[in-house]
Amino acid sequence: MQELYFQQKFPISLDEAWDFFSNPSNLKEITPAYMDFVVTSRHHGERMYPGQIITYIIRPVLGVPLKWCTEITHVENMRYFVDEQRFGPYAFWHHQHHFRKVDGGILMEDILHYKIPYGPLGLLADALFVGRQVRGIFDYRMKVLTERFGALP
Repeated sequence: MQELYFQQKFPISLDEAWDFFSNPSNLKEITPAYMDFVVTSRHHGERMYPGQIITYIIRPVLGVPLKWCTEITHVENMRYFVDEQRFGPYAFWHHQHHFRKVDGGILMEDILHYKIPYGPLGLLADALFVGRQVRGIFDYRMKVLTERFGALP
């Protein structure tokens, strides 16, 4: 199991941050274009809620489409939400999104736990490719979000 932690500060209100991040329609904007990320759920709504199922198609490797299904398992308004994979490319995926006020804006924290299937082969794939790709996706996200919202030191 891998654990990754990312944080970013933005000079925006907690309301503005929550409005953006709790809307599943904004996921495509913060995902690298090469992944050809498409939300396929018909009823993904404008706000996340516990029990919500969101389905996607992604193309993380060589344009091969993969179906991915996540459930929003926990939501505490203006504080955090959790998405967990139900079906998809990982053996385990648990992603926490936390938000809190800081001087001049908000602090956003992502805590990700994931595991690649296929035992030792999965561990090798994670070491050679998947881990780098996951970190690259979060690096891309940080860049896009800084361009959109600005950054706090």
